[in-house]
Amino acid sequence: MKKSALTLPEPPAYYARYIDLIGEEDQLIALLDKQLQNFPKFLKSIPAEKVHYAYGPDKWTIAQVLLHIFDTERVFQYRALSFARGDSTALPGFDQEVFAAGTDTGTRTMQSLIEEYEVVRRATLSIFRHMGLPSLERTGVASGLDWSVGAIGFFICGHQRYHRNLIRERYL
Repeated sequence: MKKSALTLPEPPAYYARYIDLIGEEDQLIALLDKQLQNFPKFLKSIPAEKVHYAYGPDKWTIAQVLLHIFDTERVFQYRALSFARGDSTALPGFDQEVFAAGTDTGTRTMQSLIEEYEVVRRATLSIFRHMGLPSLERTGVASGLDWSVGAIGFFICGHQRYHRNLIRERYL
């Protein structure tokens, strides 16, 4: 589905910065697929000794950043599915710091992280691949903010790109 084909409310302002990172790319499924092909290649380029590296005190390691990406995608998968199915229940936020503190990254290898990413992204694709325009235009409330299902899909892509850029700039 194309962004331009959707009639969507503006995404919540804080989250628009992530969606803006995807620029002119407006085919959601193609973008999700493209990232599924390219992100593992990027992850494989990261030296093994950097997986548990943090660029400063109180900063996440690369492994924690990656798990944050995966956890966030899972949370937003549920939001998209819930809203697409017409559930009007307002969904709570999630505390990324609590999630990060709850991860056990000490034994994680880059290969295990890549495998987890691929599973998570395939699940995202399975949710969005068969949604028609009516489902993508449905809205709901999460974290006290109005979201459309389509905006959630593009947010997932932009959020991943944001953190990929951050890893390139600060960790490598």
